[in-house]
Amino acid sequence: MEAKTVAVRRKTTLKALVEAALRREIRPSMEPENPDPSRFEIGPFGILRIRKASGCPSTTMAQVRAVQVALENEELDRITHPQRS
Repeated sequence: MEAKTVAVRRKTTLKALVEAALRREIRPSMEPENPDPSRFEIGPFGILRIRKASGCPSTTMAQVRAVQVALENEELDRITHPQRS
């Protein structure tokens, strides 16, 4: 009953109050460690990513497709020639 009173005082719902408390409890253990802050950053979803240097061109779809093709070719080669691995 006391929790409902606190929720009403904060002009929110009991469910929102419980969710916020759970997020606050879980958050510290979920945050990834940044091994090198000068090279990496933590993105909006909490995922570690490579920091972009200012002035660097962004990745194009052609570059993405080229990487995908190279990975697919590598996988195909590994499957068709297992003795090489």
